[in-house]
Amino acid sequence: MANRVTIQGSQDLVEQIRSFYKKEKKENKGEYIVFFAKTKELAVTVYSSKKSEEFKVVFVGEHALSEAKRFDGNAELTKKSQGESETKEVPTKACWLSLKDQIGSDEVGTGDLFGPICVCAAYVKKEDISFLKELGVDDSKRINDKRIREIGKELIHRIEYSQVSLDNKKYNEINEKGLNMNEMKAKMHNQVLKNLKKKYPKVQMTVIDQFCNEDTYYRYLFGEQEVVDKITFRTKAETYFPCVAAASIIARYSFLQKMDKISKQYGVEIPFGASQTVTEFAKKFAEKFGVEELKKIAKANFKNLKEIL
Repeated sequence: MANRVTIQGSQDLVEQIRSFYKKEKKENKGEYIVFFAKTKELAVTVYSSKKSEEFKVVFVGEHALSEAKRFDGNAELTKKSQGESETKEVPTKACWLSLKDQIGSDEVGTGDLFGPICVCAAYVKKEDISFLKELGVDDSKRINDKRIREIGKELIHRIEYSQVSLDNKKYNEINEKGLNMNEMKAKMHNQVLKNLKKKYPKVQMTVIDQFCNEDTYYRYLFGEQEVVDKITFRTKAETYFPCVAAASIIARYSFLQKMDKISKQYGVEIPFGASQTVTEFAKKFAEKFGVEELKKIAKANFKNLKEIL
């Protein structure tokens, strides 16, 4: 039985799903289905509801859990009905296409109402591969946040990397000036790649976990003094390139640390994702700390926050 994960969210979640899986989009005229995408290993279906503005997103396939966690860090595998055993997770392994020296970048935090956007680029050498495999980085789609915290500590002391973060206070200021999230991400990716390329100019392979098409990416960077070019854009790049797999883990590790800091600052556990549960938490947070404090740690352009503001 294929792995199955269900998450819920507002229109913002739907737009993120549409953007991320636009190349895999398929026609599906089923009742209440507003978006459907399918590959050989994964099916993603977005359902609307007549009773509320909440949407349900169902991931089915071998990598269902890891895909769902892109948009909701609290996502969990759906259990089988009573009388059946729980759905067993299917072991997966990365299919690294190149093991030569390489630089790659990835980001986290874009689907979370709370917390910053963290972008990381990592430089992986041929001699780093065995170390990465020993840590389990070649199984990166299977790693939960507890393991991320353990692996991240080791990676940052062994792998060369560059990491930048954009907190939500600054994010909201930039967004109000007209820049969308992908524009911000493009500039952040360019910055971390530029930092590493300056240190290792002889490295020819540069990879980005693709979040928009190549032409749009470079259009976002028009006017920048230095732009890293000759990039390989690949969706799910952490599966195919160890540099992106390492960057993904370090970015997540940084994100978790920053979320811990925010939680400690306010004395409450800040939730991940952008589900209805997160919206309810945001309402209670605003009641306790005020709207201005909420805007410092939440993305104001998310629909669930707009309702509160």
